[in-house]
Amino acid sequence: MALQLAVLAAAAYVYAVAELAPIGAMPAIAADLHVSEARVGMLPAAYAFISVVATVPLVRWTSHWSRRRVFVLTLISLTVSQVLSAFAPGLAALAASRVLCALTHGLMWSIIAPIGARLVPPSHTGRATTAVYVGTSAALIVGNPLTTSMSQAWGWRAASLVIAVAAGVITMLARCCLPDLRVDDVAPVRNSSQYRLGDARLVTLCVITLIGVTAHFASYTFVVPIIREVTGADGRGQVLLLAVYGVTGLVSMAALARASDRRPRATVTVTLAVLCVAFVVLTATASGGAVMLGGAAILVWGGCAAALPPLLQAAVIRSCPQHAEHASALYVTAFQIGIVSGSLGGGAMYGGHSVLPVLLMSAVLFAVTLAGVALRYERGTDR
Repeated sequence: MALQLAVLAAAAYVYAVAELAPIGAMPAIAADLHVSEARVGMLPAAYAFISVVATVPLVRWTSHWSRRRVFVLTLISLTVSQVLSAFAPGLAALAASRVLCALTHGLMWSIIAPIGARLVPPSHTGRATTAVYVGTSAALIVGNPLTTSMSQAWGWRAASLVIAVAAGVITMLARCCLPDLRVDDVAPVRNSSQYRLGDARLVTLCVITLIGVTAHFASYTFVVPIIREVTGADGRGQVLLLAVYGVTGLVSMAALARASDRRPRATVTVTLAVLCVAFVVLTATASGGAVMLGGAAILVWGGCAAALPPLLQAAVIRSCPQHAEHASALYVTAFQIGIVSGSLGGGAMYGGHSVLPVLLMSAVLFAVTLAGVALRYERGTDR
């Protein structure tokens, strides 16, 4: 079971690295393909948009396939996509090569957490989901800086080939280690009214997710300017604080994994409440003058923001256990829309002079998210 969960986490890791690789390799890609960095910067946004459009239809289309088959096919798509990227002659060809893994990105994330949940007893759903999400946190801490370094040292094409090799190895491990997990193994829905209730809970959770992710990415898009204004750190200090930010996320995910199964309601509520406090502190310290307090708030932000996605996806799986993949597809779509809306909204608020409006936007949206969670539980659901 541990090996199977490790394979799932490794797949999440390599997909996250591939998604964000153009950000770190932006100067190298722009110089090699003789285009502006601004045009290269459109690749992640286009990736997210394609994922939003394709996720739900692909999940429905593959709903009768075994989960292992679908999972392996998404990894094959990623491998082929990275090989094509490495040999792309121009920006258009590079964008086209990324369409393949963008199409399957949402599909992979729609099934990976439900696969993890099916490998463990129902009482361990939160812990299994957290184990999968460790891969994405590791990508932020290790994978993306490593890819950036490889792009600078060997070129971005070599970095793409390394990602392709890693994806190919994980594909073989997934094929060998994971059980078949046929759709017929999932218990049928016995009570249609119960499923309709679960569907209503699912919609609420997806709306909460969209608002929360928008709140996070509005500020995370400008995390470097925020660190600079709040702490006054130079380039080296900013890199160090970002690394500790990521490590804090890993630690908090591990610390809250068990609590997410035992007391999901309290865990989500407290996490959001702490995030609200962190952004109130960041807003108050945006002009400097409280370096230690502001730095601590940034680390608290990193810890809570990393722990929140597995908590919410575990809640989504619990809301519709017989249709976990379809529920996760809607969750992933809401998450991707939140990324796009957060980045665009943060960009609209950030004028290049002060991060205060961005931080205020995140603080308000996190408060709305907390209110939504509290209202949801007050209506009678504790999962």
